[in-house]
Amino acid sequence: MTDFLAALGLALAIEGFLYAGFPGAMRRALASVSGMPDRSLRMGGLFALAIGVFVVWLVRG
Repeated sequence: MTDFLAALGLALAIEGFLYAGFPGAMRRALASVSGMPDRSLRMGGLFALAIGVFVVWLVRG
């Protein structure tokens, strides 16, 4: 549970940094994503999920 909370905190910190540092770029990115088809978003999400699980597997063994 500690690792999960640490990962959640890190994700929030990174996202907060992006919104605080680059608000215009984040707004444009969100507008771009809102126009994408569901299939593209789903495939991108699955790709990110697979990469994330792979990285955790590499780091944690």
